[in-house]
Amino acid sequence: MIRIQRAGEDDFEAIWKIFHRVVRAADTYPYPPETDRQEAHALWIAPPNRPYVALEDGEVAGTYYIRPNQPGQGAHVANAGFMVDPDRQGRGVGRAMGVHAVEEARREGYLAMQFNMVVSTNHRAVALWRDLGFTIAGTIPGAFNHPEHGLVDAHIMYRKL
Repeated sequence: MIRIQRAGEDDFEAIWKIFHRVVRAADTYPYPPETDRQEAHALWIAPPNRPYVALEDGEVAGTYYIRPNQPGQGAHVANAGFMVDPDRQGRGVGRAMGVHAVEEARREGYLAMQFNMVVSTNHRAVALWRDLGFTIAGTIPGAFNHPEHGLVDAHIMYRKL
């Protein structure tokens, strides 16, 4: 059973453990692998982000945030970022967070949701977002420097809410 709730400052230690492992792998997020704890806090927890945690058996198994994709005239489109504990992948945590994020964004009054950089080699993420109704709005050739595959494409994925 996966339960999702708003994250607070007291959740940051668990979020940091996931963030650090995911970012250090350098294969799905553009953040530098050496991103430190303070930078991670600013990127994930600080406003305008609205962070959430996914709990599995009472432990943080994943995290996501929602925020406006752009300020002002673009603020009606949500943006979100998702990370699953690498030890808990393939257990439905990402899907549960994705469904929750779409519902939360809709509830918060957003009209659409856009992901600005879904790495093309992250096949699980691309398949999940397509399954949840997102389309590839565009592809940026060679936009992501993957540690194993070199320069790979990145997708902009979008869906109306």
